[in-house]
Amino acid sequence: MSDLNLKPLTGYNSFPGPVVTVILDGVGLGPENTSNGVYMAYTPLLDELLQSELVTHLKAHGTAVGLPSDDDMGNSEVGHNALGAGRIFAQGAKLVSEALSSGTAFTGTAWREVRARTAIGGTLHLIGMISDGNVHSHVSHLYAILDQCVREGIRQVRVHGLIDGRDVGPRSALDYFVPLEQRLRNLSSEGRDYQIASGGGRMITTMDRYNADWSVVKRGWEAHVLGEGRPFPSASAAIQCYYDEDPTMTDQYMESFVIVDEEQIPVGMMADGDAVILFNFRGDRAIEISRAFEEVSLDEFDRKRVPDLFYAGIMQYDGDAHIPAHYLVEPPAFARPLGEYLCTAGIKSYAISETQKFGHVTYFWNGNRSGYIDDQLETYVEIPSDRVTFDQRPWMKAAEITDSVIAAIAGNSYKFIRLNLANGDMVGHTGVEISVRIAMETVDLALSRILVALEKAGGIALITADHGNAECMWTEKNGEYVAMVAHTRNPVPFIIKDYNHRNSFQLSHVDQPGLTNVAATICNLLGYEAPPDYDPSLLALR
Repeated sequence: MSDLNLKPLTGYNSFPGPVVTVILDGVGLGPENTSNGVYMAYTPLLDELLQSELVTHLKAHGTAVGLPSDDDMGNSEVGHNALGAGRIFAQGAKLVSEALSSGTAFTGTAWREVRARTAIGGTLHLIGMISDGNVHSHVSHLYAILDQCVREGIRQVRVHGLIDGRDVGPRSALDYFVPLEQRLRNLSSEGRDYQIASGGGRMITTMDRYNADWSVVKRGWEAHVLGEGRPFPSASAAIQCYYDEDPTMTDQYMESFVIVDEEQIPVGMMADGDAVILFNFRGDRAIEISRAFEEVSLDEFDRKRVPDLFYAGIMQYDGDAHIPAHYLVEPPAFARPLGEYLCTAGIKSYAISETQKFGHVTYFWNGNRSGYIDDQLETYVEIPSDRVTFDQRPWMKAAEITDSVIAAIAGNSYKFIRLNLANGDMVGHTGVEISVRIAMETVDLALSRILVALEKAGGIALITADHGNAECMWTEKNGEYVAMVAHTRNPVPFIIKDYNHRNSFQLSHVDQPGLTNVAATICNLLGYEAPPDYDPSLLALR
C-alpha cells in the first residue's frame, strides 16, 4: 500500500471542519436567457457564489472525461468516474468503438459461445437502446455486431430495441428505427432472417437502475423473453401508433411492444439454446436486466419462464459483483481512485445521495468498484427516491439529503463529505419548465442550509457538477420550441467557499480545467499533495 501514501502539503494549516464536496447534478453554465432553467430559477445563493473569488468553469464532456470526441455530451457515469479518478481514462463508448472496429470484441470466449449457440440453430438476440446519444449506447455498435453476424454466417438475429428520447430528441424514435428496419430487411437475404422483435421506452422498459423500480425490468423481460405485450406488425408502426394516441408522450416513456407475424405469433420469443447480447455499454441501467438473465433465483419479480440461454454484455457492468459473467469488451481499469488514497491516509469520509444517484457517489466515484473501500473509515447513505416522474416531485429528496449532511457536519466525525443533489439532472430530463425551475430553487435552498452548517463548523465547500442539463430546457428548431431533455456540452461551475481561513488558497493556472482536476484539489484542501499522476489541482496556497 506504500504507493497510496499521500505526502503532506507544505505550508498547510489544519482546521476543525470538514471538506464538503457538493455535486449539483446536471447543473451547467449556459446562455443567460429564458431557455436556461438555472438562470430562470430564483437561486440567490448560487448567483452570489458564482460571483465570488474562487470560481472557475470546468469542462465536463467529450475528451475531458474520456469520451471519443468533443461532440459527445457528458453524463453522470463518466462525470463521477472523472471526479473520483483524478485523471482521464478511456470510457465505455470509446473502448467499445475501438474493440468493434479492431475486431477484438469478436475474439474472446463470449463471442465464441455466441457462435457455438447460433451454429446449431440458436437465435442471437441483441438488446439495447437504438440511438446515437452515446451515453448508454450507440446505434453504430449494433450495426457493427450485425455486420459481424453476416460475415460469420449467423442466420437468425432478433433485435430488442429500447427507445431513447432523453440523450437525443424527445420524439426522435422513428429517426433511428426506420433506418434500422430497412437495414435488417437488406441483411435478410441468402438464408438470413434479421428482424426487430420488441421494444419500449427506456424509463418504462428494461433500463431500471439502483433497484429503483423492478417493474421496469419485468416489462422488459415479458416483451423481450416471453413475447408478451401489445402486438404490432413492426416497430415503426408501434411507435407511430403510440404517437397518434398521445401527442404529448415522449419516447422515454413509451409503453413496451412486441412484434408479431401475420398469425399474431411473436417473432422473437427467446428459447433454449439461444444467445443474448446486451449492447448498452453504460453500467447503471444494465445491471438489473443482466441479473434477470443470469441469476438462478431472482426474488424481485416472477420471470415465469427462464430459457437456457447464453447471456453476455458488451462490457462487464459491475466488476466486483461480476455482472455479467460474460462480456465482449474488457472493462476500463480505474486504478487508485481518490477514495483509496484517503482511506490509506486514515481519513473518515461520508457519501450520500438518493437512489437515483447513490451509485454515482459510491460505485462510479470509486472507479467502478462496488461496496466500501474501507468500511471502518467510510459511511455510505442511500435515501430512497420517489417512484414517480420527477416533474411531479421536483424537490425529490434534497431535504432529506441535506438533513443528513448537516448532521454529519455537526457530528464532527468525518473530514471528507460528498453528496449529490440529483434535481437538476433528473427533473431536467423531464423537460417540464416549471418543474426544472422548482428543482433548481430546491437545490439552492439545500445548498444554503449546508453552507450555514459548514460555516458554523469551520469547513470548506467545493461545489461543482458532473455535466449540464437544467441550463437548457428547450431549443428552437424551424421556428418551434422543442423540449431539451438531454445532457449538454456546456461547462459546469467550480466554486470554493472557505469558512476556516487557516489557509490562503488561490486559483492555480490550469489550462482547460476539467472534472479530473477536482480529485487533486480535494487532496490539497485536506492537506496533502496530489498523487503525481493525477491531473493538477485547481488551487494553490498563496
